[in-house]
Amino acid sequence: MDFAEDPDHRLIREAVREACARFPDEYWAGLDESHTFPWEFYAAMAKGGWIGIAIPADYGGGGRGITEASIVLEEVAASGACMNGASSIHLSIFGMHPVVRHGSAELRQRYLPRVAAGDLHVAFGVTEPDAGLDTTAITTRAVRDGAGYRVTGRKVWTSKALESERVLLLTRTTPAGECAKRTDGGFGYATEYHVERYWREARLLKIAPIPQEMILNYLAEHVLGLPRSY
Repeated sequence: MDFAEDPDHRLIREAVREACARFPDEYWAGLDESHTFPWEFYAAMAKGGWIGIAIPADYGGGGRGITEASIVLEEVAASGACMNGASSIHLSIFGMHPVVRHGSAELRQRYLPRVAAGDLHVAFGVTEPDAGLDTTAITTRAVRDGAGYRVTGRKVWTSKALESERVLLLTRTTPAGECAKRTDGGFGYATEYHVERYWREARLLKIAPIPQEMILNYLAEHVLGLPRSY
């Protein structure tokens, strides 16, 4: 197996890194302080075509895949933009992929060109009060009602909801009680490929003899001089 980096992927990394270099730590710190959406950064990423990288070329996108989109987000986060920068664009990149894969021709034509151009902001409605990000536990339902659907349920922590015109909403069309059940509990990693052993030992180093949180508490108190937090 060849693990050498694809030349196109390297070019994507370099180009995104160069674009992000125009937005230093002070830019992001100021936005964090003022709770402001990074409009200048978003416009630069849209102008560079990065927001539409995974949208087919027929709809104005870059025609690349999720691998290339992941490289874009990795470089954005690594630049110092972190979650503030990544969350401003990743919903338009990944959140619209179901439309790319499963949307009707009319739906694709209506929304994808605007998303690729950066003109249409899209939020992704996943998180629920009683399910968090465990999508197997969501209860929001969509029931056919004439030509459309009637949706009942609750969503919280919907990133970019204030900036978005549309929300790609994750719902159930079949009640949870009527769906196949997942298997809870147990330790189902395959021992014949050593996955279980490596996973167990890797995690042990992270949680024993004290949890990571206590290490961070110690460093905060004794290195940074912050008040004791436990």
